[in-house]
Amino acid sequence: MGENASFWESLIYAHPTCTTWKQEAEGSIYHLASIFFVVGFMGGSGFFGLLYVFSLLGLGFLCSSVWAWLDVCAADIFSWNFVLFAICFVQFVYVTYQVRSVAFDREFQELYSALFQPLGISLTVYRKIVLCCDAEVITLEKEHCYAMQGKTPIDKLSLLVSGRIRVTVDGEFLHYIFPLQFLDSPEWDSLRPTEEGIFQVTLTAETDCRYVAWRRKKLYLLFAKHRFISRLFSILIGSDIAEKLYALNDRVHVGQGFRYDIRLPNFYHVALPETPPVQPPQHSRHLQRGSPRRKPAGVTNCGSFLSP
Repeated sequence: MGENASFWESLIYAHPTCTTWKQEAEGSIYHLASIFFVVGFMGGSGFFGLLYVFSLLGLGFLCSSVWAWLDVCAADIFSWNFVLFAICFVQFVYVTYQVRSVAFDREFQELYSALFQPLGISLTVYRKIVLCCDAEVITLEKEHCYAMQGKTPIDKLSLLVSGRIRVTVDGEFLHYIFPLQFLDSPEWDSLRPTEEGIFQVTLTAETDCRYVAWRRKKLYLLFAKHRFISRLFSILIGSDIAEKLYALNDRVHVGQGFRYDIRLPNFYHVALPETPPVQPPQHSRHLQRGSPRRKPAGVTNCGSFLSP
């Protein structure tokens, strides 16, 4: 105990006490290094936040190295600051390489900016999602079918990038699917991973459309490896189904000027005068759980199935 006490006493009291302080300030290089440190520690997260932090901290350590070499003439101070500068430089180069390695095509970049970036999804996570769909955007020409009622198997999940899709059942219009909406979210939610099913509605392109598609089995493998991505898609699909329910609710009527609310079957709302009446049973069943509706293996022309 005595030896430990003497060690700490020597460590604390053995150094000379500052009785007088330097009157002149350090050179401008020292203060420039301090400014870089202060501004650098204000960086955020993510790739660009790391680039910001490492670039400014590296400049700060470089200025400190120059100050130690020219003004202080202390080899130890110079050595430590130069080593820290080299570490920041290596980190900056590594993060820059990562940023360049996750570059996407224009449509995937726009999809990230519109849908995934507002949710705080990093580029590394988004890259895994893009690779799962083979980084491919599929074209669906006008008046071609994405899915046909009672024929198309449910084997993938698609997200519309551009264009507009018309959803019908037994030839009657249900609702539209717009960009940044899933084409088959109700079908995806209605089936378990081990189940199979077919579409109970017809999806037809009203304009030239572009969409991305994830194969069912491949996407479930991605979910098994990354639970965060699984929860992300669960939220996106749930929100998409809710939007479709609200859109469908505006189309459902029971006659005599009343609108049927599929959220509250025992209550009715006064219908809007310009909305055409549609029978409720046919329009609510395709969004109920257990009503499969899935993607086709290929795209077929279904102009003969549509009314002119």
